[in-house]
Amino acid sequence: MPEPLIDLHDIHLTLGNGSARTDILRGIEFRLDEGESVAILGASGSGKSSLMAVIAGLERATGGQARVLGEDVGSLDEDQLARLRGARIGVVLQAFHLLPTMTALENVMVPLELSGAESPLERARAELAAVGLGAREGHYPPQLSGGEQQRVAIARATAPRPRLLLADEPTGNLDAATGHSIADLLFDRASAAGAGLLVITHDPEVAERAGRIVRIADGRIAG
Repeated sequence: MPEPLIDLHDIHLTLGNGSARTDILRGIEFRLDEGESVAILGASGSGKSSLMAVIAGLERATGGQARVLGEDVGSLDEDQLARLRGARIGVVLQAFHLLPTMTALENVMVPLELSGAESPLERARAELAAVGLGAREGHYPPQLSGGEQQRVAIARATAPRPRLLLADEPTGNLDAATGHSIADLLFDRASAAGAGLLVITHDPEVAERAGRIVRIADGRIAG
């Protein structure tokens, strides 16, 4: 049986000490297989974004084991984690995080150039065209709407052809109509790239687009 893209066993995350100690994640068990799309649905403060941070190697679990793309992320140093994310994991965040002094095209080219991909200009242009922004490649983020900025972020995440795409509240900063179109695009582009997709969301309508929904509450998988 192929190794899962994400394999979490008894993941705990505790922050602070003494009276300030807070248990954020409490024994999470989770698996995501090749080509699968999963939504983790939960209210604000349920621990879903902290779970995403552990998976992406942005936060180290205080207990348990997190294997991502065959790597034990808890044992990797920061350089190794950066290489893992840069080459094989695409990330889409609520706040877009585009570089404001770079055009849409340049933003998409950045991960391609960092990973040493062939023909970064041509690939970046193709990705922007695929998200409907071929005519906006010379625009800077402040010149784009929120929905357009998130389309650029999706193109940037999928351009390196990752095996795994992580999206944390990708529609959280958008109005309902724009958010629905962005959700459709996210799932379509993940499928086109052949990437496994994990979406963190509080929106049941976004979650329903996934092949499987996992609910999280109070740092525990609820179903």
